[in-house]
Amino acid sequence: MTTRVLEQGRRPAASGQGKSVVVFLHGYGADGADLLGLADPLAPHLPDTVFVAPDAPEVCVNNPMGFQWFPIPWLDGSSTEAAEAGIASAAADLDAYLDTVLAEEGLSPEQMVVVGFSQGTMLALHTVPRRAAPVAGIVGFSGRLVQPELLEEARSKPPVLLVHGDQDEVVPPQSLPDAANALTAAGFEVYAHVSKGMAHGIAPDGLSVALAFIRNRLGLEEDVPA
Repeated sequence: MTTRVLEQGRRPAASGQGKSVVVFLHGYGADGADLLGLADPLAPHLPDTVFVAPDAPEVCVNNPMGFQWFPIPWLDGSSTEAAEAGIASAAADLDAYLDTVLAEEGLSPEQMVVVGFSQGTMLALHTVPRRAAPVAGIVGFSGRLVQPELLEEARSKPPVLLVHGDQDEVVPPQSLPDAANALTAAGFEVYAHVSKGMAHGIAPDGLSVALAFIRNRLGLEEDVPA
């Protein structure tokens, strides 16, 4: 399968020494810059971490100013077949992109954490476990597990943190326990956090839990505020 080159935004490590990398995967109709702003609150606690955020390869059908990783039938009227083909294509693109990031940053998979939001979470949970070498961890905000019946294809099982708002009107909150149960049954180590009163977004408490997870997975000492 021919892969598409993903354009990205990048924030260098605050310390000037990139010893790890966080990859942000944006949601449907957004772009990489939408999540790259999370580097601002995270970087002080991850000074040796590079942050990258690619744009999805397709212009979003419902928002031409943004991008999509693959079609979503209930949003854009596409067929199930088109959605499945789109997932496969986007997964190949992301797989190649992650290899490129590791090579360019001079890092190994265990120094990488993949963070998705909404459709970005769907793509992360679908793609990253199919890579031979496990990354340090996956963080999934406000997403769901697509094609859970294909979890048997997993070649690696990195730890997963799932975060969801209990008032999410876009991706049902039930998506979190559904994904957690399927991943756990497949042998993944899964952590979960529900942000009370949060709709389809990332709440401060959810981001704090994600930061603690990322630091732990990268082998950093407990982050104690000054």
